[in-house]
Amino acid sequence: MSTLHTVNKSPFERSSMATAFGHVSQGDTVLMIEDGVFGGRKGTAFAKTIENARCDVYALGPDLAARGLKTEDLVVGVKVVGYDGFVDLVAAHARVCAWL
Repeated sequence: MSTLHTVNKSPFERSSMATAFGHVSQGDTVLMIEDGVFGGRKGTAFAKTIENARCDVYALGPDLAARGLKTEDLVVGVKVVGYDGFVDLVAAHARVCAWL
């Protein structure tokens, strides 16, 4: 039973992203939304967590754009999706866990 983990807080403000990555299982996915997209930036203290993730990692494109981030600013391997991709991820997983 796979889970889509959504994280909407920056890992530099709260521990919710670290907690989410600590709970992922085989087949799970992490989607960074809102300020959570800052966690996917290259060269940060959190970048290694993303690089070593045991799951697929996505960032919501409109939230990247709203914060002045570009795809090339992200750790290699982070996939960018739009709202339609967000819906597809929700439909592809048995449950969604929102880490606040």
